[in-house]
Amino acid sequence: MAKLFEMTKLIRSKNAGPFALTFDIMFDDPDLYRRARDSGVLSKALMARLYNVSEEDVDLYHVDNALAIKISIPRPIASGDLGDSDVYGGQQYAPLVDLEVPD
Repeated sequence: MAKLFEMTKLIRSKNAGPFALTFDIMFDDPDLYRRARDSGVLSKALMARLYNVSEEDVDLYHVDNALAIKISIPRPIASGDLGDSDVYGGQQYAPLVDLEVPD
């Protein structure tokens, strides 16, 4: 079993406009990408649970030709609004880093 950060080239989050966050999980090894993709660890259900959003509000895409998994969710607070602690959305990826992906 490996942690997601050990398998990837990049894990990041960022704003997708003021009302949504997007997560990019990028690989440089096709075998590791397929392993993570096929494991089902990165799922709509997981993202909904980790980020306290409805599963129906999670968009998840496997971009095979780019060896990437892209996930978008609504922001809990609009970017820049009172109470927003991460205006650029760049710190929201942290819960994904230590996810364990089975062999």
